[in-house]
Amino acid sequence: MSLVTDKGAAWLSGVREALPLLGGYIPVAISFGMVAVQAGFSVWQTVLISIFIYAGASQFLFVAMVASGAPWWLVVLMTLLINARHVVYGPSLAPFLPKSRWSPLLCHGLTDQIFALALMRLPKLAVSERIGWYSGAMLLAWFSWIAGTALGAVAGEELTRLWPLLGEIMPFALPALFLVLLAPRFSSVIWCIALGCTIMVAMLLTLYGFTNTAIPLAAVSGALCFYLVRASTRAGGNQSG
Repeated sequence: MSLVTDKGAAWLSGVREALPLLGGYIPVAISFGMVAVQAGFSVWQTVLISIFIYAGASQFLFVAMVASGAPWWLVVLMTLLINARHVVYGPSLAPFLPKSRWSPLLCHGLTDQIFALALMRLPKLAVSERIGWYSGAMLLAWFSWIAGTALGAVAGEELTRLWPLLGEIMPFALPALFLVLLAPRFSSVIWCIALGCTIMVAMLLTLYGFTNTAIPLAAVSGALCFYLVRASTRAGGNQSG
């Protein structure tokens, strides 16, 4: 009974700590629902995209490319390319999560914001609490994204007609939320260098017209920068010792 109670408490803790994510997820999901329906997708098709693809920016690209008549192989390739950053996310969290039969579902629920939140919280939790905490946070984020998508697909145009400012705010909600999650990392010199590298690469690629590849390439560049700086720092420390 105690073990079940502990797991339930960990799950509720994950839900509670992920609640601030809804401020970014729901507005952007509403925006996606509106965009997908305007591009010719039905309400059910739009909701299914958020259930099974669940990839934020990649969903917008997916809808735009399908609507423009792009070949399916290119649609799949570009969607995977934008999500290439998960190749870094997964191995970074794997040491903190015990093996579970639910691992495929846990992998499906890994997003930028869940990764940032989990990377800060999981090391501070007992091993027995980690799966429960992560499941709670991940499921809340996923269901909020699905609900926001459905709301945008069904009533998005009506909402923006009633509150025009909502249409201006929604595209900035998710980037603002992610910046808030990253802010604590700026207290470390290594993280400042890596994040600065990521930002510069993303800006340069965007300015030169490589908007579709800016996100994955910037993420890879930032990760490489982090590990190179850390390795250099450790090597310098060993030599001085």
